[in-house]
Amino acid sequence: DLSWKCQQPGKDSQADLCSITIDRVESLIVAGRLDDLRSRLCSRMSFGTAGLRAPMGAGFNRINDLTIIQSTQGLFSYLSRYFPDFSSRGLVVGFDTRGHEESGCSSQRLAKLTAAVMLSRDVPVHLFSTFVPTPYVPYAVKKLGATAGVMITASHNPKEDNGYKVYWCNGAQIASPHDKEILRSIEEQLEPWSASCWEEELVEKCSLRTDPLTQINSCYMDELTSLCFHRDLNSSCSLKFVHSSFHGVGHVFVQQAFQTFGFTPPIPVPEQKDPDPNFPSVRCPNPEEGESVLELSLLLAERENAQIVLATDPDADRLAVAERSDSGWKVFTGNELAALLGWWMFFNWKENNSNPGDIQGVYMLATTVSSKILKAFARAEGFHFEETLPGFKWIGNRIHELSKTGNKVIFSFEESIGFLCGSMVPEKDGVSSAVVVAEMASYLHNKNLSLNQQLHNIYQTYGYHISKTSYIVCNHPPTIQRIFSRIRNFDSEGSYPKTCGGAQIIHVRDVTTGYDSSQPDLRSVLPVSRSSQMITFTLQNGVVATLRTSGTEPKIKYYTEFCAAPGKSDVTTLEEELKKVTTALLDEFLEPEKNNLIRRFV
Repeated sequence: DLSWKCQQPGKDSQADLCSITIDRVESLIVAGRLDDLRSRLCSRMSFGTAGLRAPMGAGFNRINDLTIIQSTQGLFSYLSRYFPDFSSRGLVVGFDTRGHEESGCSSQRLAKLTAAVMLSRDVPVHLFSTFVPTPYVPYAVKKLGATAGVMITASHNPKEDNGYKVYWCNGAQIASPHDKEILRSIEEQLEPWSASCWEEELVEKCSLRTDPLTQINSCYMDELTSLCFHRDLNSSCSLKFVHSSFHGVGHVFVQQAFQTFGFTPPIPVPEQKDPDPNFPSVRCPNPEEGESVLELSLLLAERENAQIVLATDPDADRLAVAERSDSGWKVFTGNELAALLGWWMFFNWKENNSNPGDIQGVYMLATTVSSKILKAFARAEGFHFEETLPGFKWIGNRIHELSKTGNKVIFSFEESIGFLCGSMVPEKDGVSSAVVVAEMASYLHNKNLSLNQQLHNIYQTYGYHISKTSYIVCNHPPTIQRIFSRIRNFDSEGSYPKTCGGAQIIHVRDVTTGYDSSQPDLRSVLPVSRSSQMITFTLQNGVVATLRTSGTEPKIKYYTEFCAAPGKSDVTTLEEELKKVTTALLDEFLEPEKNNLIRRFV
């Protein structure tokens, strides 16, 4: 008996009170769609990158009213056990602009239901009254002293998806063991507690609900001025900027940030500035895809004679940047933009700190699959650089740890266009990054330099770092397991590959198993992460290559980078060598044709 009101073995009845999702399941029953029903009803979502992410729709492995209520009940149960003062500190809840007509879901409705569950148990909720950038939730958690925060968003995922992203009291995304404990608590609290949990109207009439929007927005913009170093140049800046918010939340907040820095606000892309959950003007709402999805922004910039295009993803935590030159548009990769922002943040730190000894407390952070350019900066300049596992939750938690010992993180990034200048919020932030890029571009323009020219100046000084980042799609999890098992037993059992593209592999680090051939005890310094696959190869020719699985999508991602020494500036030779290694990494290690993998063509 596959019905929406069915019982899972050993579980209480999970009754859905949403007529739309009930009707959908009943229509599948009538149509005899058993495979679809099994997919929806016989498995549950599990916590991935700091929370849940899945398509909206009917079913226990979809995002909908019932599964959000169940998730919030589990979150309440865990937080009330962990924090003795939970009932006074409360929870922050924010949401983006997503919606799904077929299931009746919208981010706003799901945020109200999240709040309703907490309010029904007399827990105060700081629920934003309108959509906000994702970084506003962790910022509010810290500013208001809340125990945790929930952001309803699927970031740049396809329009059918939504998510439930959880932040801890330190403002960072939740990490182990909290994620596993919350999931266990969810599974113990599947039966909706009361009718109040379904009452989104509760947020309008309960005195325990507050709206932090005005306070948090004001504090955020005030604190943003700490990243403004050349306000005198900004007001007279002759550069023109175009901004796209990709039908998401970014327009209003980026405009305000520009005004805070003394700039004229950027020109918005009219077709994309207003929220629209259908994302009608883009093939996919992910500015990381580059020029193919920035078409309207680039066309507008050409009409308006604007030099810089800024694009924030739908929840405004990521940033893409393009610059016009005589030869056309340059769309910067996440690694290239990090080189510029890392240089900029350290340049201004030096300008404002006269005591050389202070550098001992300065840090920059990057995920291990990102460019090693910050490592080159640190080696030359004397500050500290650290790598984390992929995912900004690791960076956010490390920022918190370093701040407790009086250290200062001035820049952090992940290659998937996620940047954090300073440390005012322990999360990647497209709003602050956009206006910092604008000020950097304005300053360089005043020196008759473009962003791209300065990037090459950086590479000349610290060594060229040329990278390639992409992915292939694999919709069959057992195939992924087989591919990585083969890599770990390449020539014989327990033997990794010895060469790649003709270059000798001198070190192998396997974070999944905890192996690292470069360490005296052969144990990885980075934490073991058995829930995903990730292997890094260091080659004798200076290339570093990583293969890893995505935590949210059916992808095997690959990252290759040629880390050249300063003075080695024959870029064509470096690019050819990198291309050879990258091709071999795919063809020899992943065998796309044999394994029916789908290559990415953009």
